[in-house]
Amino acid sequence: MSKHFSTIAVMGNHEDQQALDSVRSLLEHLNSLGLTVAVSESLPTNALPGNTPQRTDDLLLDGADLLVAVGGDGTMLRAARHAALHGVPLLGINRGRLGFLADVSPEQMQESFEQILTGQFRKERRMLLRAEIYSGDAATADGLAMNDIVLKNRETGRMLEFQTIVDGQYVNTHGGDGFIAATPTGSTAYALSCGGPIVEPGMEAIVLAPICPHTLSDRPIVISSQTTIEVTLTQDDGTRGEVSADGKFVGELTAGERLNIVAAEQKVDLIHPQGYDYFGTLRSKLYWGRDTRNRNRRPID
Repeated sequence: MSKHFSTIAVMGNHEDQQALDSVRSLLEHLNSLGLTVAVSESLPTNALPGNTPQRTDDLLLDGADLLVAVGGDGTMLRAARHAALHGVPLLGINRGRLGFLADVSPEQMQESFEQILTGQFRKERRMLLRAEIYSGDAATADGLAMNDIVLKNRETGRMLEFQTIVDGQYVNTHGGDGFIAATPTGSTAYALSCGGPIVEPGMEAIVLAPICPHTLSDRPIVISSQTTIEVTLTQDDGTRGEVSADGKFVGELTAGERLNIVAAEQKVDLIHPQGYDYFGTLRSKLYWGRDTRNRNRRPID
């Protein structure tokens, strides 16, 4: 067998027994194929085949040809940051509820993997966003996101007031619960629930979506990925914003500081099995073309 990937790194959701069962099955299969494997030390040793080498996540991808993430989209997002920083392609085994990113099912895992090892796969490059919080000219915190950068009020029940500037041009002053900058990948996540559009993942674009805006005229927009987005708080009353990247805390934003968001230099290459269909995934996950009126109704006794 001609192997395009000979050294495989594996991450997984250590809190999900089904994901751990799939990790064990995958590792046994990879071992039977004579491949070199390394596993994240976040996975419990008793859930792995004997003598499986484990490494910290920071060292996991040293010498790896492919990273496999077993879990849901949250596991994929965490793995994507590591894959992008090390320039290693990423394959997802779906053990989550939605599975927009991890698109190989556990039932297809072994068959898909053998096809991928012989070069029968599709590689798709996805953009990421970088967030940096500045106090004066000094960056105090930064984060990398495959889905989105989110600014929200740290104090529930109060409206956040902020303004956005794109490439030095004033866009708007907003009032509401916060603000999302999403990649095309993240356009089907949080931004979608805020009324944002679905953007085909191959596009180089950024979705800007206000969260629960105070005025109905404050609508999501799509801008070029070549721009720099600057967000600042307009009120100086002690209100603090919280910035996160793919749900991971980046830092606080206070009056006098600014949040800069740009397309990251790093990108991540997703590996898909043959027959991958992005629009088919949308139809499946969003129930397009189906009558869902009776899907959640309980039967009448």
